[in-house]
Amino acid sequence: MKIIDISMEIRPDMIVYPGNPSPRIEQYKKAEEAGVNESTLFLGSHTGTHVDSRLHIETGGSSVAELPLESLYGPCIVLDMTGKGQEITVDHLQEQDIPVGLILLLKTENSLKGYDYFREDYAHLTEDGAVYLVERSVKTLGVDYLSVEPFQNGGKIHDILIGSMTVFEGLDLRKVSAGRYTFAGLPLRIEADGAPARAILIEQ
Repeated sequence: MKIIDISMEIRPDMIVYPGNPSPRIEQYKKAEEAGVNESTLFLGSHTGTHVDSRLHIETGGSSVAELPLESLYGPCIVLDMTGKGQEITVDHLQEQDIPVGLILLLKTENSLKGYDYFREDYAHLTEDGAVYLVERSVKTLGVDYLSVEPFQNGGKIHDILIGSMTVFEGLDLRKVSAGRYTFAGLPLRIEADGAPARAILIEQ
């Protein structure tokens, strides 16, 4: 069994979506003085590898704490969409064998370019692609950048997806090959619109 960590490391100098706060980690106890090291953490709810909830797009919507547990763990397929360009469309997805009802992760050009700085031209899903994934009853969708939709798009693709499935953003799929895995992505059980998560793939 091989376990692959597909989470972004949270650190003060990491990339964040423009307008979101950068993480701060501030030590308030030191071992040499208090016998232990302890720190405060300040970070946005959509920092790094994170999950969205309905509260992200809908006032009064359900929070991360209410996400169905079965959407956070289970059989998963990783699709290699590198070479497809900036937009992942319904045509690209229809070329793939996408099983109904599974967890789906999209590895795109973003994984080849890395995460040294924020790129406004990151690869993303199109509206027709999102509708197709809803039609395929995808249980959970994960993407390899900080948003599933184009930069400053207004939330249209989130609206399509989040009503039907759980959405993870900010996955690090650089070391992952296409194929079948077991996925586990566990956010904090927190009453919020999103939450950072530790996500892994298990290769049998």
